[in-house]
Formats: sequence, C-alpha cells, structure tokens
Amino acid sequence: MNTLAHPPRHEIRALHTATTVTVYQAYRPAIGLPAARDGRFPEEWKRDRMTWIKPSFLWMMYRCGWGTKEGQEVVLAVEIDRSGLAWALANAELSHYTRGVHPDRATWKRSLRTAPARVQWDPERDLHLNPLPYRSLQLGLSGEASRRYADEWTVSVRDVTPLAREVHAAVRSGDHERAAALLPAETPLDLPAPRPVAAAPAASEG
Repeated sequence: MNTLAHPPRHEIRALHTATTVTVYQAYRPAIGLPAARDGRFPEEWKRDRMTWIKPSFLWMMYRCGWGTKEGQEVVLAVEIDRSGLAWALANAELSHYTRGVHPDRATWKRSLRTAPARVQWDPERDLHLNPLPYRSLQLGLSGEASRRYADEWTVSVRDVTPLAREVHAAVRSGDHERAAALLPAETPLDLPAPRPVAAAPAASEG
C-alpha cells in the first residue's frame, strides 16, 4: 500500500489483478460522469491529445485536490489491461533528458517525438499530500497509446469521487487509521519498471 515504510525510490505500485491494473484520472463532469456510467470514455474524450494516468490514488488526490479543483471534480478509477500497460512502458521515453541515461540531448528529443508514451517519476504523497522520499509513476499516453488506452485497454471505469471525499473527511477529522484503511491496496507491480527520471511538472488534465 501507499504506507510502505521504505519502498524502492523508483517502483510501480498499483491496485492490480493477474490481468488488470487500476490507474486514476480526474475530469470535469461532462467527461467523467459518462465515462463512469458507460464504462468507457465518451466520443468527446480527445483521443488525439496526451493523457496522463497515475497508479497512485494519493498522488491523484494531490493532483486534483481531493476532487475539488476546477475541471477535475470527477475522480475515475480506470481498470486497464495489464498487457496494455506493459506495451506502453516498453515503448515509453522519459519526459526529461537525463545525463547518463541518454547518449545526448538530441537523441532524447528524437526519441521523445516518436514515443507513444512518456514517463515521469514524481514524489509519492502521504495522507496529508506531503511529498515522500520515494517516487510514484506518471505515464503520459499520446497517439497510438492514447487511442489504445481509451478503446482497447480499458476494462472498466468507476467513479471514486465518493471514496476521495470519505478519505479526505477521515484525514481532516484526524482519523488517520480509518483513512489509511480506506486506501486502495497498492502493491508492487511485477512489470519491468521504466528508467528513473527527476520530477517533472504535472500535466494539465487527466
């Protein structure tokens, strides 16, 4: 879970089954509510723009302010095909140039332009949304990866905004034990982790 004492600095942790992985996004009601109702993203969801998925529930809470930020009022738990995530990771590039990982900046830029997915490692968050000394994966999907995510990999879509509110209420009341017990059981995912990279700015939506 998110409360692991000393996990590795770069590790993918998620709620998962043998065949699926759950990731989180937050959208305005016009997108989020139809997606949760129908179990798939509506046609209005732009399949030609980059979308960011987060396996960490608490990082999503940090990003969307527990579902209170404008345009991020509906928090979705999107269960996706495990093989789809594996494909995205295998075809991902790091979002930032990293000396010692890339031969040079030009090579990284060329790879970034063609990669259908990009990786960021951002500080994981605690129940108060403070940064922790280890990282959480964000995965940006564009082009082929974005289309596959919406139309092929998605197994189910759930509105977990009520859960976000319940956890937040427990945190505000000081009942940290209850808040922690409500969190999704995020455990290490036995997929090859992408290369580490320094923290990068958050994406604008999704």
